[in-house]
Amino acid sequence: MTCSNMSARLVALALMIAVAGSAREAFAIKQFFDEFKETYVKEGSPLAAEVETAKCNVCHKGKNKKDRNAYGEALAKLLDKKEDKDNKEKIRQALQTVEKESSDPAKADAPTFGGLIKEGKLPGGPAQE
Repeated sequence: MTCSNMSARLVALALMIAVAGSAREAFAIKQFFDEFKETYVKEGSPLAAEVETAKCNVCHKGKNKKDRNAYGEALAKLLDKKEDKDNKEKIRQALQTVEKESSDPAKADAPTFGGLIKEGKLPGGPAQE
């Protein structure tokens, strides 16, 4: 194997690793989503249907999972996706804290995130494509 051939393979390998690493960061954190479902979603409820359809868009908006809705932004202030993904207690505490927050602080009569959840609605509003 020539030196230039080996260098080309190393560059290709480095690019594959970089692409794989960046793609992983773009997805929602499964543990956060699972804990949300365990805490709030009851099988057969209106919220269950909404969450099943929305999936990652419970906290995110659009197709780029780096874009969060208001609920996702509130949770992001309390949770670090790398450090907290395996800390179920911290995730539950964050969910409980955020459920008390207004879904739209600019509107005095806006429901809390928890109020929306109790109504069977997505806390961050309708899923956006």
